[in-house]
Amino acid sequence: MKRLVFLSVMLLALVAALFAAGTKEAADKELIINSYMSDEKPKAVFQDVVEAFKKANPDLKVTVNTIAHEQFKTQLPSWLTSNSAPDVVTWFAGYRMQAYAEKGLLEPIDGIFPGGDMLKEFPAAFKVASSYQGKVYFMPQSWYWWAVYYNKDVFAKYKLSTPKTWDEFMAVCETLKKNGVAPIAVGAKDTWTTGGWFDLLDSAVNGGDFHAQLTSGKIAYTDPRVKKSLGIIAELSQKGYFIENATSLSWQESVKPLAEGKAGMYLMGQFIMDTVPANTRNSIDFFPFPIYGGNTKYTVDTPTDGFMIPAKAKNKEAAKRFLAFLASKEQQEAFCAPLGRLAANVNVPVPNEEARRGLAMVQGASFAAQFYDRDAPEEMAAKGLNAILDIMANPGRIDAILTELDKERVRIYAK
Repeated sequence: MKRLVFLSVMLLALVAALFAAGTKEAADKELIINSYMSDEKPKAVFQDVVEAFKKANPDLKVTVNTIAHEQFKTQLPSWLTSNSAPDVVTWFAGYRMQAYAEKGLLEPIDGIFPGGDMLKEFPAAFKVASSYQGKVYFMPQSWYWWAVYYNKDVFAKYKLSTPKTWDEFMAVCETLKKNGVAPIAVGAKDTWTTGGWFDLLDSAVNGGDFHAQLTSGKIAYTDPRVKKSLGIIAELSQKGYFIENATSLSWQESVKPLAEGKAGMYLMGQFIMDTVPANTRNSIDFFPFPIYGGNTKYTVDTPTDGFMIPAKAKNKEAAKRFLAFLASKEQQEAFCAPLGRLAANVNVPVPNEEARRGLAMVQGASFAAQFYDRDAPEEMAAKGLNAILDIMANPGRIDAILTELDKERVRIYAK
């Protein structure tokens, strides 16, 4: 009897061991990707790339979890610290990636690039933005420009030329307002949209070096120079140049009045064209953010998007295989060409005339930033974006708003 009990226990242990081994093998065969590409066009194009990877790697099961952009940003820290972390996550180059690398939450990926060296097919500037303390943690896929997108039919109707200076820009706004057209569309329900206004105004008014020092915490938000640049946002609000109910509109919802000619301009990234209706695409064009004062060159925002591997990922081998696939010329082109983005891999040709103009605009700028909520610490950026919304809603309170914001700067950068 005892022998039978012993054999039963051994059999159960063997079954458990085989089950555990099978479970681990199954985990090793599955690649889990968490993506913020929730808008229809980029989501579909990314899925095409994933399908190509699956075809080339039939031994792997690939699962893509798509999460809305703002929700993704909120949940990423918990994923990176979880013992059930995904294998690959989408994210941003620069400070926002480096902050996680500093905490040991990311896996180095130096060897995944074509030829084993990132610099063979990616510019040095991308390597800097993708690295922390000499190791690469980020695979850049695409980058794009921010500009003032405008409705060409509206401009033609009121005989308006694209403004090159801030005075000309304000004159265009006044003409549009007098004719019942909202001068500036803003989708401020998504708070990050106001970050472009801050980046481009502050660097236009005070210079790129000043803005870089500000986002690194070295300059007070109560500095008169900051008040000058943010005061322009207050002025735009006081003059009624922003579209009504901007804080209740998502960035996608604010594309509609631009496309329909109910708004004249919209400061936004190139991805705005993903949501412009096909029948109005030819009516939408862009121009560089206007120069300010005695400056002779404009400034730009050029965010870079890509992928990281969490340090706690279960299937790092497959994750690195996937990132190597995405780094190739063929797959960078497969993603960027349909969307009109610029690829990080230097061997990928510029996809269309719009992108050629965008690239030329970036190359002609005096200063390029990633973006306010990517160049500043996450908590600081959140406080700053809310302060900008407060200034738009209550322009007369700008001094009090900046005083409170600077208290947050002192607290956050002291950590």
